[in-house]
Amino acid sequence: MPKRSQEHLDARRAQILEGARRTFSRHGYSGATVAKLEQEIGLSRGAIFNYFPSKLDLFFALATADQARIVEVWLDRGFPALLHEIAGESPDWLGVYVEHVRRLRTDAKLRERWKSRNADIDLRALEHLQDMQQRGEVRDDLPAEEIGQFLGVLLDGIALQTSAGFDVHVEPVLRLVADAIAPRQ
Repeated sequence: MPKRSQEHLDARRAQILEGARRTFSRHGYSGATVAKLEQEIGLSRGAIFNYFPSKLDLFFALATADQARIVEVWLDRGFPALLHEIAGESPDWLGVYVEHVRRLRTDAKLRERWKSRNADIDLRALEHLQDMQQRGEVRDDLPAEEIGQFLGVLLDGIALQTSAGFDVHVEPVLRLVADAIAPRQ
């Protein structure tokens, strides 16, 4: 069997993830059968599961990549851009995210695996908040972890609202967030 280049392997992995995202968005996690994944991705189950051991691993890779992408948006472009990004996301895909959150609640093993994903990006996000506190951009009377949890809960709520098909008016929410995390005088 010929050896494939890293570029080819990366392109194939991206092809699988993109097709899987469309399939999960269209059919939900449970409805995204292997046959539907094969059809949408255009590859056999052997080719797909050569890269990902199971449907759950494939979905986990998507969710992990999305979490990293979202944090990168915040680090690179700020919280307003992040809020707009979440509010503008596909309701179908966010519905799958909500489905994943339900699985985290009921599957202790998956929840532990989720807690350990992207440790580097989680640390970068925390350090970013701590830097913002030191620069006086956000309140410093609370630990950065608590501010981060507040922002995460807010983003989850916006994802939930968007997945349900409700419009989220970002600017009023941003004003409230700015007030909530503004440095105290």
